[in-house]
Amino acid sequence: MTLPFTIQSQAGSARLGQFTTAHGIVETPVFMPVGTLGSVKGVPQDTLEELGAQIILGNTYHLYLRPGHQLVRSLGGLHRFMSWERALLTDSGGFQVFSLSELRKITEDGVNFRSHLDGSSHLFTPERSIEIQIALGADIIMAFDECTEHPAEYRRTRESMEMTLRWARRCKDYFEAHKSEAPWHSSEKPQHQALFGIIQGGMYAGLRRESAERTVEIDFPGYAIGGLSVGESREKTREMIAAALEILPEDKPRYVMGVGYPEEIVQYAAMGVDMMDCVLPTRAARHGLLFTSEGRLNIKNTRFAHDQGPPDPACKCKACSRYSRAYLRHLFVAGEPLAGVLNTIHNLAYYLDTMRAVRHAIHLGDLSGIQSGSVSMA
Repeated sequence: MTLPFTIQSQAGSARLGQFTTAHGIVETPVFMPVGTLGSVKGVPQDTLEELGAQIILGNTYHLYLRPGHQLVRSLGGLHRFMSWERALLTDSGGFQVFSLSELRKITEDGVNFRSHLDGSSHLFTPERSIEIQIALGADIIMAFDECTEHPAEYRRTRESMEMTLRWARRCKDYFEAHKSEAPWHSSEKPQHQALFGIIQGGMYAGLRRESAERTVEIDFPGYAIGGLSVGESREKTREMIAAALEILPEDKPRYVMGVGYPEEIVQYAAMGVDMMDCVLPTRAARHGLLFTSEGRLNIKNTRFAHDQGPPDPACKCKACSRYSRAYLRHLFVAGEPLAGVLNTIHNLAYYLDTMRAVRHAIHLGDLSGIQSGSVSMA
């Protein structure tokens, strides 16, 4: 169970590296667009390729409910099903089940929950989560964890962390027994999926360090820091990431789940994080919020009604190269679906360009842009 990972250069704590999957090489630090249902909302796969997306995410919980993991397996796995030949990562479903607080019951065995679609009853165990992810066939899959609510008292947080550790062991045991069952696994692609462990521990730095130590003892090819962006302050998020990074091995990828704003992903890369994902660029786009080199731009504001300039003069994406702020505002106010598509294309371009600039800055050994939280897009 390996994921070949090399660090090519460092600048302070920031690392420039790459890992190799059965579907291609991924350069790090990397931002991963979220494709919940096998689709990054509103953006076709060829556009994602043009934007330079190296790896995207699928959602185990949602794909299990619809269209179903066995159907996806029968059609050749998620890569073939969604016509995406680059790397894929699936989460475990833990965070989505966590969000169904009124529809779930947690036991040592796993989580009983009711579907948000039709109310039907389901059970996710660590073994079941891995079974589903193997069937989907993502290059990187995640251990099933319990995401602790916020705020949570110390005792509750420790109990949750302990359960996540027990579940991590069960996930690895099941994966080791079934890892050759990925739909694309063959003599031509002998590399297995990679199973990452997840660090929990709520908002307690000591528990974060202990969770990291004990998860590393189980031995995974990569480690994620989960349970963040659940209502805590940004300062607390950074504190928890730093606590886990103190312990995580330097020779394996480090993934912070579900973060964040552009300036935050730059800061986390400077801290030594290799992988990040977030729904923010796509979700914000659907609400008319654009991230630009000139700051955040709310495209529905009246002041853009006569603005013939591009959304972001420093961006070369197809939205900025062809359309004006006035036109994007018109589309949004008129409720045209194209508004969300073009806004999303730009926001994803901004995030992916930001990570490219970060990688270039690390290569040059110049962290001034990274440390200030703003990177030149020239």
